[in-house]
Amino acid sequence: QVQLVESGGGLVQAGGSLRLSCAASGNIFRINAMGWYRQAPGKQRELVAGITSGGSSNYADSVMGRFTISRDNAKNTVYLQMNGLKPEDTAIYYCNAQILRVGAYFPSDYWGQGTQVTVSS
Repeated sequence: QVQLVESGGGLVQAGGSLRLSCAASGNIFRINAMGWYRQAPGKQRELVAGITSGGSSNYADSVMGRFTISRDNAKNTVYLQMNGLKPEDTAIYYCNAQILRVGAYFPSDYWGQGTQVTVSS
């Protein structure tokens, strides 16, 4: 089995910062791309940022210049540093990873349980 466990969410005032972490564990052979998604009430889940195993990253336009995604391959962990938070960043943030399990032929998508980020004005 593979698990993704997120941490770091919470309540912060506008302009503040938070750092999310997501650690993958289990019978992992290799982790390909990792990313962060978010879902606000009444809205569809959207990609916030993604990062390849080689470290190339991409961002949603709405967070460009404020959020930074990074990963520690030795720890199977991905991070999201969020600066300059705005009320519209309020959402549940989900970690996603494409993981090839030991003994599997193809990678599968895995999701974390989600962590709430609330930004007050």
